[in-house]
Amino acid sequence: MSATSSPSATAIGTVDAQRVEDALSLIAPKWTNWSVQTLAQQSSSMRVRDVAARLPFVSEQFVGKRLAQMHADGLVTRVDDRHGAPYQLSAFGESLSQVHHALADWSQANLSLGGRVAGAERVEDAVRRLHLRDSTAVIQVLDAGGPMRFVHIAEEAGLDNGWTRQRLNRLQADGLVARTGPRHGDPYVLTDAGRALGPVYTAVEHWSDPVSTRPRSTPQTPVAAATRTHTGVPLGSDNVRTAAALRRSAAAPSALFSHAPQPQPRVPAAVTAQSTPTRGR
Repeated sequence: MSATSSPSATAIGTVDAQRVEDALSLIAPKWTNWSVQTLAQQSSSMRVRDVAARLPFVSEQFVGKRLAQMHADGLVTRVDDRHGAPYQLSAFGESLSQVHHALADWSQANLSLGGRVAGAERVEDAVRRLHLRDSTAVIQVLDAGGPMRFVHIAEEAGLDNGWTRQRLNRLQADGLVARTGPRHGDPYVLTDAGRALGPVYTAVEHWSDPVSTRPRSTPQTPVAAATRTHTGVPLGSDNVRTAAALRRSAAAPSALFSHAPQPQPRVPAAVTAQSTPTRGR
């Protein structure tokens, strides 16, 4: 199906890219979504040690820091102000379920992560691909006018050429963007996964309404977290430790937690058909 005939294609261009990325920055720090889904499974509040017991691959100290940040961002509340007081999801955190469903459905339909992968891991992987600053703007430009050379993408998105190249390289590695040929300067186009992002962006923007009006107490935290996600331990190495911890512990519910290997980018069939064979492929 072409981008122009896809019902989700229009939604990509109509969302507020800044709002979408601001919202994604709240759930981008690793294990935030796992913590949200862990709390969502409970009918009562949970102490840090209880959440950590269900995340055996993360230290209790780290879980405490993550929950404290989630509290500052309004995703969770505390029963009282005492040290060690239990946490529970706020109404804002509970409403994340719609975003999680959209992310998991998009991943299931468009990404080949290999083997059986639980929804929580698909959500973490999807957010990792989508949250980086200006990625949404680049995807919107390609959705509206691709295939395009990177200089034209930079011009349309109002970005620096070098920054645009960096974003395109990352989006290509994550399977959302592909080049129409192997030569330097060949145009870029959205993959099937990239063109299917409309429902995800719509769900995130709808959820983000409180984000756009609520003052942030620590405005630099999402940026720092996003940088750590991009430049820190590679996903593959991180997941090796995760899988090993899961094998050692029976505390993690199999329906929620799972190991996901590195995904493979998918090039649209239309691009493959139009590309001429080369010796390098």
